[in-house]
Amino acid sequence: MSEPRVPQVFRTLEKIKPLYDWTYKILMFVCRVLLIGDIFITCWSVAGRYIPFITDPHWSEEIVLTLMVYMTVLSASLAIRRGAHIRMTAFDRYLNPKALKVLDLLADIAVMALGVVLVIYGIKFCNSPLSLRGKYASLPGLSKMWQYLPVPVAGVSMIIFELEQVFRHVEAFWLPDTKKEVA
Repeated sequence: MSEPRVPQVFRTLEKIKPLYDWTYKILMFVCRVLLIGDIFITCWSVAGRYIPFITDPHWSEEIVLTLMVYMTVLSASLAIRRGAHIRMTAFDRYLNPKALKVLDLLADIAVMALGVVLVIYGIKFCNSPLSLRGKYASLPGLSKMWQYLPVPVAGVSMIIFELEQVFRHVEAFWLPDTKKEVA
């Protein structure tokens, strides 16, 4: 039996996979650095409250919360790539496999649309006077824009990883015999 002919578009898009791997590794590294920063600043703040010769930084709470928001949205987009995001699978065993593939594709398209909305409205909000003129209470030199920037960042990273998922779903429709696992 002959090997099924793989359309050129799938071969071309398969060459982009290292770019997705690279993006995933960079975002994972950023999340690790943010976690380390969160832990360090929190430990410093707690130590400053109970150890007399260590000063408690007045800005620690707002910075820890901001770093936590960045870490949360970036790690959520990483979960998209691994297929580890929350999904309802209670009825999957009762559905036709082809219908399940279609529903998975539609779900990924909907999440990608959410990413587009996050980018558009996140950028608008980051450029709003409230964001640009607003300042952190404990760090008056730091714009509130940094607090709202995770919204468009999350949108961009969601779009990047959802494009890969949609590609995998379309490839599974076109080449149903491939051993590729769709997350």
